[in-house]
Amino acid sequence: MSRSAILAWDAVHKWTSLGCTAFLLLLCVTGLPLVFHEEIDALTGAHAELPAAETATLHDLDAVMETALAARPREVGLYMSFDEDRPVVNITTGPRPDAPETQMHFQPYDQRTLAPLPMGSAGGVMDVILRLHTDLFLGLPGLLFMGFVGLVFLAAVVSGVVLYAPFMRKLEFGTVRASRSTRTRWLDYHNLLGVVTLAWVIVVGGTGVINTLSEPIIKIWQADQLAEMTAPYRDLPAPPPRKLASIDAAVKTAMAAAPGMRPQFVAFPGGSFSSRHHYAVFMQGAKPATKKLLTPALVDARTGELTAMRPMPWYAQALLLSQPLHFGDYGGLPMKILWGLLDVITIVVLGSGLYLWIAKGRRSTAAGAGVANDNRAVLDRAA
Repeated sequence: MSRSAILAWDAVHKWTSLGCTAFLLLLCVTGLPLVFHEEIDALTGAHAELPAAETATLHDLDAVMETALAARPREVGLYMSFDEDRPVVNITTGPRPDAPETQMHFQPYDQRTLAPLPMGSAGGVMDVILRLHTDLFLGLPGLLFMGFVGLVFLAAVVSGVVLYAPFMRKLEFGTVRASRSTRTRWLDYHNLLGVVTLAWVIVVGGTGVINTLSEPIIKIWQADQLAEMTAPYRDLPAPPPRKLASIDAAVKTAMAAAPGMRPQFVAFPGGSFSSRHHYAVFMQGAKPATKKLLTPALVDARTGELTAMRPMPWYAQALLLSQPLHFGDYGGLPMKILWGLLDVITIVVLGSGLYLWIAKGRRSTAAGAGVANDNRAVLDRAA
């Protein structure tokens, strides 16, 4: 590689790294507790143990919904979701079918007893950390900005790899020149740790960028496939919310159409994940990989009949796979520990890069001062 090309790539690496370092440090620091959010929730009691029940018999979903609406008589059902490992049904209600998130009310219920369960730490520290990590409390503009930061970070990674090859031409891989200056040792550590974590940072950075596009991706799906599946109902009047078909029957219809799958959540008519005329029952697979991929089944809210069912498109599947992969939520605790260690190493890489830039600036300043002193001495002798 020519010297001019190396200088160009060096400029790209320096300025892209400096442009995103502060935000990446924020993402790494906030991402570390988010990797272990389930374990932290368990320690802090965010998901308390279910109380003992006299019977293991489960009430049907209509009874759970009726109980929830009896506690919120002026509201309608918006979403219903299900815990994977315990008989808990989570009900989201609101004043109208298209209510914004700020007007929604979330409440879990014990399906054995119909008793409401404690809300845990909703709105607590972990929620604050999540919002700070995802959008800086700025909503969609914050999400898109973080996506841009992710792209700048990927440019810094690529330019760093390009520079690493000529840099290591005269050194063996993994060499740390311990006898040299502090700055040289940290340069070697920076390069070595950066290459070792290369694959991980590309995966986490790439999935992070995809996650920031969640809202546009969902809107594309709504305008494309959801609109296509519900086209025959476009001009029909919406059914009254209080006269909808059985929710329990709708879920069983979807399960019969998708053997081996289980419902993850149900979107009620009028919401953003369904049409004005359908229950949208989102089914998930039973295996660790397939349970991240959702298949929506649309059930007519008047008749309870299945009208459409198809897998999510590739761009939505990419989003669904990216969300858990970004936080290492695939291989249980061992993978989370690995994700945490790599996160800490990345913090070291970012911090060492910042140190190298500051040290280089100080060295340049000192060199410039030395030249100025030499010039002054020459002028003094000439006088």
